[in-house]
Amino acid sequence: MEELPLSLMWAILVALLSISAFFSMTETAMMASNRFRLRHMAQNGHRGAKKAIDLLDQTDKMLGVILLGNNLVNAAAATLVSVITLALFGEHKWALGAGTLVVTFAILVFSEITPKIIGATYADRLALFLGYVLTPLLRVCYPLIWFINLFAASILKLLGLSMHPTAESTRLSPEELRSLVLESSHLIPQKHQAILGSLFELNEIKVEDMMTPRSAIEILDIDQETEDLRTQLSTSHHSRLPVCHGSLDNLVGVLMVRRLLATLTHTSLDSESLLEQIQAPYYIPLGTPVFSQLAFFQENKQRFGFVIDEYGEILGMLTLEDIIEEIVGDFTTSLPGQESSLRWSEDNTAVVEGSRPLRDINRMLKTDLPLNGPKTLNGLIIEHFQDIPEAGISIKLNDVAIEILQTQDRSVVTARLFRPDSTH
Repeated sequence: MEELPLSLMWAILVALLSISAFFSMTETAMMASNRFRLRHMAQNGHRGAKKAIDLLDQTDKMLGVILLGNNLVNAAAATLVSVITLALFGEHKWALGAGTLVVTFAILVFSEITPKIIGATYADRLALFLGYVLTPLLRVCYPLIWFINLFAASILKLLGLSMHPTAESTRLSPEELRSLVLESSHLIPQKHQAILGSLFELNEIKVEDMMTPRSAIEILDIDQETEDLRTQLSTSHHSRLPVCHGSLDNLVGVLMVRRLLATLTHTSLDSESLLEQIQAPYYIPLGTPVFSQLAFFQENKQRFGFVIDEYGEILGMLTLEDIIEEIVGDFTTSLPGQESSLRWSEDNTAVVEGSRPLRDINRMLKTDLPLNGPKTLNGLIIEHFQDIPEAGISIKLNDVAIEILQTQDRSVVTARLFRPDSTH
């Protein structure tokens, strides 16, 4: 080594530091790469992604070859710096100390920090090419790597740890998947992101959170006069109507309005013809998660159900369209007199129906009204006052000021919401 020209030793030192930088960048890039993206590319036939996934599936061996090469090169670089220092300054203690500081600084800056930053920043791109280099290196060094990993495996075993992650440890929870979707907002269109976010929320939402309350359900009283039946059917805005004797407490079934109207051209309308078109009601237990109910609708070939409590009393109604709208947003035509969407006006207020679900208000107006009690704005106001408030009274709930505009019978018809400062 002493016989080598000084210029050649400098060139070798630069080469060693470059190789060390490559191994440092490789280690960071491979471990920071997105495995889900690599697997997707590998399934589509990308060779580089396949090689990267194969290496990541044997992390112990991959890290073994990277760290083996990195440590050998760093040791050689330190030795070479000592030789260069002796050649330049002789065997002075201060020279050897200075040489140690110089090589430490060079390795830290040029072979560790800088390449690791590059590897972390461009991990997914680099991983596609690094597999072509690491795979042959692993094959060549496999016996040595296997021998070294024997000691590593023994130490891990003594510590009660495993060298290979279990399927449970690599599986993402729904909350983690949701965070992944939210963090990918620059890659996913906003509409798609909203749909995926709604899907993750379905397991946390119960059917009673989305159902149409009993008081808002339009029923068809089969005991009324034929002419009244015909008028209601011809003017109804619903495709399905619950058929009852007087009230929902005496539910008979569900009538497909369009199918009945199609048959009326050939038959007259009477109780018998109505009963022939009625389908048996489908009941949904209170507390059923919406996502589970979506699967139940599919399994039972149903699109419409009544939410009942433990005593069998009907509390509300849920349709397949309600669930779909919860996922993709409103798409059906709203009923006359009721806006399908809410938004703040120029004076930062919004007039809201008392029957409007709190979840809709929170979603559309970006408010934070409590959801752990009543499901509608009317119920929330009445719970707060423990009585039916008069028009003109105002309250403030979760930074949202609410002014009661109109009450009727035993409910709040409309209220004005004032936009909180946090939503400006």
